[in-house]
Amino acid sequence: MGAKHVGADITNGMVIIQKNTGTLQFYIQAGAYSFPTLAAAIPSSTSDINFFGAMPVAYLKYAPSSDYSVEVGKLPTLIGAEGGFTYQNINIARGLLWDVEPLVSRGVQFNASKGPISASVSLNDGYYSNRYNVMSGLLSYAINGSNTVSFYAQGPLGNVRTSSPDIAYSSYGTSSDIYGVEYVYSSGPWMIEPYVQYMHTPQSNRLGIAHSFSNYGASVLADYSFTNTISLGSRVEYLDVGGKPGEQISGVAASLTDLPADSHAWSITLTPTYQDGGFFARADLSYVAASAPAGLGLSGGTNTTQLRGMLETGFMF
Repeated sequence: MGAKHVGADITNGMVIIQKNTGTLQFYIQAGAYSFPTLAAAIPSSTSDINFFGAMPVAYLKYAPSSDYSVEVGKLPTLIGAEGGFTYQNINIARGLLWDVEPLVSRGVQFNASKGPISASVSLNDGYYSNRYNVMSGLLSYAINGSNTVSFYAQGPLGNVRTSSPDIAYSSYGTSSDIYGVEYVYSSGPWMIEPYVQYMHTPQSNRLGIAHSFSNYGASVLADYSFTNTISLGSRVEYLDVGGKPGEQISGVAASLTDLPADSHAWSITLTPTYQDGGFFARADLSYVAASAPAGLGLSGGTNTTQLRGMLETGFMF
């Protein structure tokens, strides 16, 4: 199906109900959503809601102390620097590195903190596979009030399923190992977050992966607040995809990254934002350049560049 060139849709029509105090807590997020992503076609909320249903995130949390807790249910991923939903990020569209990461997994997560160190470990179903044999973790160290460094990782503990009725499920993603290091500086009007990420997809006859390949990338996210209501978000990133062109592996690589095997791409995004109380309005201007024809969200599959403008406005209560 061809991609949209111009259109309007709902990025977040969400109701969030939560209890974040006491020993037994919960979080429920329900509604319509979409995942606009660089190098991919502009999505619609009616199609993206099929990924995780009308209640994409919902979990119970047992917190006997401020230093320890356990969560169980549909959990947001521990992997990556950008959140799954647009309101969680400084840019509207998510980036090239985000595109290969899991979004929501079903499972159980253990959280602990002591002084400047915090850690989370989760046993889950990876890319929503409904088979609970994936382990993910996040370890963070707060150097001081302005600087934090983190390491995250995820990988399967056994064989993954070769098929699934869940549209969000990617057997290639769930079978892969992914690692990342991120650094956050936040002080005054500035927030700067560089991170690097590596993903390895092993050879698998069961999954039709002819040989192993890897992709790696780096990104810098930054946000500067000019006033209490006006800010500018930005992102620059680079992604390299392994494999050999013309092989069956090209389809595997494209399904993970929206880029062909043996290619690379870079992107830049600028997002001026106005927010006053619950009202916000922002714009995205992004550019992607790839080394090989990738389609880049347009029909035909011959494009090597993508220039996109987006507007998002609404209310947060």
